[in-house]
Amino acid sequence: MARVASPARAWMGTIAFLFLAPGIVAGLLPWLISGWQQHDWSGAAWIVVPIAWIAIATGVVFLLHAFALFAQHRGTPAPVAPTETLVVTGVYRFVRNPMYLAVLAIILGQALLFGNWWLVLYAGIALAAVVTFVKGYEEPTLFRTFGEQYLDYRRNVPGWWPRLTPWREGRPDS
Repeated sequence: MARVASPARAWMGTIAFLFLAPGIVAGLLPWLISGWQQHDWSGAAWIVVPIAWIAIATGVVFLLHAFALFAQHRGTPAPVAPTETLVVTGVYRFVRNPMYLAVLAIILGQALLFGNWWLVLYAGIALAAVVTFVKGYEEPTLFRTFGEQYLDYRRNVPGWWPRLTPWREGRPDS
């Protein structure tokens, strides 16, 4: 695997990967599925539309935050140019898979905004693909790369349902 040498390269690689992976999964494909045609929620629009936009905006904010952490650790989220250290700061102190959860929030927010059941189905397919990737590639790779440090992190930080308090490395159940 290639290592990113400079902060500038880390940021460029991270931004490129942001457009290639989540940009396609949470942007292009939902647009192709739904045409981004807003649904007429009539009398329910006052509650449904803000909830949809909150899900989308929250997903975008957390996604950008998680991506920035990789660049700050002189690597990218792309498997071909990872960080040299395990990223356990920021949102990663609450949940191990914040990027995937953020992308799902964006897709489900769009499903709600556009009233599109095909996007709900797509979110389910995306979730199944992500869980398969995490279990089959990402977790074994992180274990091989970081060993006991990753196991400690994995024991203390859930993969899919965020903790209420941030985990602090070196302190069990903190």
